[in-house]
Amino acid sequence: MLTILAFGDSLTAGFGLPPGASFVDQLQCSLDRLQRNIRIINAGLSGDTTVGGLSRIDRALEVKPDLVILELGANDAVLGSLPERSKANLDVLIRKSLEARARVLLAGVKPPMAFTPGYCEDFARLYAELAEHYDLKLVPDFLAGILHHPDRTLADGIHPNAQGVAHIVSAVLPVVLESLDDLEKP
Repeated sequence: MLTILAFGDSLTAGFGLPPGASFVDQLQCSLDRLQRNIRIINAGLSGDTTVGGLSRIDRALEVKPDLVILELGANDAVLGSLPERSKANLDVLIRKSLEARARVLLAGVKPPMAFTPGYCEDFARLYAELAEHYDLKLVPDFLAGILHHPDRTLADGIHPNAQGVAHIVSAVLPVVLESLDDLEKP
């Protein structure tokens, strides 16, 4: 059985969602329906930033995952962190995951608001640059099709509701399956 570690923030943790509706729960159900023998561990922490991720990655990797879905940075952007700082933190998280012999699927986010001209572009670009540097599978925008769609978000207009999570899972699932297929090759 392969193990996936979903390491992220509230988008991974399932903020505001009932049991069974989180990203991890819905992804697990999708993989179960496809009869994939996969265990997913939810290491999402609402409010977490890339700095917070650094403080907990070593412990999370103790489960010896085969694949890490790394979804962090949204709160960095909301707080107006410098993209270079977030990139440096994500770089360490990726290296630690790779050193633990896990593959990494990087889930990018686009800031929901721009603080300075070019901020959104700089922030989004850091994910593509890291994915290229480490030859990682990339989901460029984890929240694509969620923001500005009230039928897919909670009342805050940012966090996905169960329908929004289903949309995310349908977009992410093909990349997860590619990653799993790569792991299962002899």
